[in-house]
Amino acid sequence: MHAPAMDVLPTLRRSLVIALALLLTACPRSTRTPSGGDTGGDLPSGDPFPTRPSVEAKKDPTADAALAQASQTARATPDKKKAAEAYLSVRKAYPATTAGQDALYQAGVLFFESKDFVNARKSFNELLFENPLHSRADDAKHKLAVSAMEVGAYRDAYQTLSSLAERASGAERTQLLNEAARAAEGAGLYGQALQIAVDEAGQAQGAQAQAAAVAKVEALVEGRAGFVDIARVAEGLSPSNPAWPVITFKLARVYYHLRDWTRLEETLNRFLAQAPGHAFAPQARELLARATRRVEARPRTVGVLLPMTGRYQPIGEAVLRGIQLGLEGSGVELVVKDTQGDVNKTGQAMEQLAFDDGAIAVLGPLLADDSKRAALVAEELQVPLLTMSRQDGITELGSYVFRNMLTNAAQAEAIADYAMNVKGYKRFALLYPNIPYGVELADAFWDQVVARGGGVRGAERYSHDQTTFTTEAKKLVGRYYLDDRGDYIEGVRDVQGENLDAFRRRKAMEKVKSGVEPIIDFDAIFMPDDWRRVSLVAPALAVEDIVTNACDPRDLERIRKTTGKKELKTVTLFGANQWSSPKGRSGLPELVERGGKFVTCSVFVDGFFVDSQRPATRRFVEQYREAYRAETGRDPGLLEAIGYDSGRMLRQLMEQKDAPRTRAQMRDAMANLKDFDGATGRTSFNAKREAVKQLFLLSIDNKGVTEINVEKERQKAASASGGSGT
Repeated sequence: MHAPAMDVLPTLRRSLVIALALLLTACPRSTRTPSGGDTGGDLPSGDPFPTRPSVEAKKDPTADAALAQASQTARATPDKKKAAEAYLSVRKAYPATTAGQDALYQAGVLFFESKDFVNARKSFNELLFENPLHSRADDAKHKLAVSAMEVGAYRDAYQTLSSLAERASGAERTQLLNEAARAAEGAGLYGQALQIAVDEAGQAQGAQAQAAAVAKVEALVEGRAGFVDIARVAEGLSPSNPAWPVITFKLARVYYHLRDWTRLEETLNRFLAQAPGHAFAPQARELLARATRRVEARPRTVGVLLPMTGRYQPIGEAVLRGIQLGLEGSGVELVVKDTQGDVNKTGQAMEQLAFDDGAIAVLGPLLADDSKRAALVAEELQVPLLTMSRQDGITELGSYVFRNMLTNAAQAEAIADYAMNVKGYKRFALLYPNIPYGVELADAFWDQVVARGGGVRGAERYSHDQTTFTTEAKKLVGRYYLDDRGDYIEGVRDVQGENLDAFRRRKAMEKVKSGVEPIIDFDAIFMPDDWRRVSLVAPALAVEDIVTNACDPRDLERIRKTTGKKELKTVTLFGANQWSSPKGRSGLPELVERGGKFVTCSVFVDGFFVDSQRPATRRFVEQYREAYRAETGRDPGLLEAIGYDSGRMLRQLMEQKDAPRTRAQMRDAMANLKDFDGATGRTSFNAKREAVKQLFLLSIDNKGVTEINVEKERQKAASASGGSGT
């Protein structure tokens, strides 16, 4: 036996579009269509006119004579509008008579025939509300409804036409239903229009009439009617109705988009049982097969979503090289989909990996919008996704979404922890570019400082394309707004009190200005910017007597001799991963070549360091150089390392004794991954499925960049403070 008609409406209300469904079905007042179905609209039930006359019209010989005279005048008047005025004069003179009501009807007819639908509506409405039992009431109602449609009052027209159709039969009923359907569409009552079209299909006689009726149903189903409209019509619809296959297959597609797999399979099976030879049957079989394949994960197949063409191709290729190296020799089948940096293509590719390729997990994407789309689809289809996006809050989109990528939050936390808990700094200044990267990192670092009991003494923002930074440096040390400095005001007063000529006065003022001491009430400056701009900013700080090369005793001694100051206030510069720079001609990083002594003793954080002595990092670098150095001519960076680690994480889980066989098992295995030893550090996933790892803290000296042994320095700091650890 076939499954009985499904109770589809509760399912739709529980679907992912519950808000839409509730909006469309909010507290409808039940009315009946001409076929007896529920319209679901906000229309009052039944005939909109009174059930009995509100005026008791009387027969009057004088009025009858006036009406006869008006009829003669109207027949002799070519202009139907002017002819209608003859009838209206009778109506005005004898309002409470049968002749007056007949005159009102005749005036309405003439207005209707002259296409003056506004006055036609006015005349017919007045007649029908006064006497709904008039001998020509049905004709008046019909013309009234058509007039309403012509002036755009579609709801009024639908209400009247549907009422007339309930009492009609044969060709007249068919005409009224067609007109009611037009009115319903015009009013946006697509559920009612669909119900009428389906009823028409069920009553059509002959193949041609049935095909025309079904075509109307298809047009409404594909372009106008909503999910709930289709569900209402489908409920209880007989398979003998020619429109049944169209409605049922559309309902199946609705279930597919709602990811209601149980209802989808039930609907498709019923469709194929009832209409195996229908034109939609091949699509139905493919959709059913696709739905079945969703749970058939291949335990050794991994999907990849990366931009392999277009403007982002280089970063996609870099990540893919790392993934391939991480899975080399594993026997894992890698299915790569090119997202092209396009959100729609990303969503389609994610579905293909789930339905067609059977991927047990997916790696990627990289870009923010792509990752959002992939994450939403991954959660809907319950496919584990290990994205490499920096997009804030990406893992909050679902329990199947994981992230392995260096984030701004992680960098800010690592720098704040090192600066405050290892170096013992409490007071900071911020100098950052007005771009998302700079603003987000500055805000995150500020939050971390405050959370640890520290303070931010100054914060200056500059344009992303700025090349001089004198103003910002002066503002940080209180040398820009000199009128607020008491020592400056006092010096100016002294100069003004002296009897000097203009030249000497100007020189004296310049001496006062240059003699204002900088106010350096911070221990460190955080500069989240690109290495090129850092090499320009650091010298500008030195001009304002901010000493940043505090780790070089010879430089400090030279500064003491030059300035004559025995006590120097030194400041440490801190940065983020964009401080990492390629090596220049000297073999040193270009940041060191360009910034020179002004960037020595600085510290920055990164998610990968090619010269690290960590064993897992060294193994990766050696493997990469052997595999790709000849091809690329360069060492690996963060993208290659993240790709490598992400691939190896899945490989490790697949090669363990009780390897995941389903996507749910893979998701659980990923969530429980702890202390994975990778190129980017020892990694675990926290409760939010974010990768947690010890980042690379890097220091700069005149020989280049070296990795800081944070734990060793932490122990040293703890010993120096009597074991407090701060």
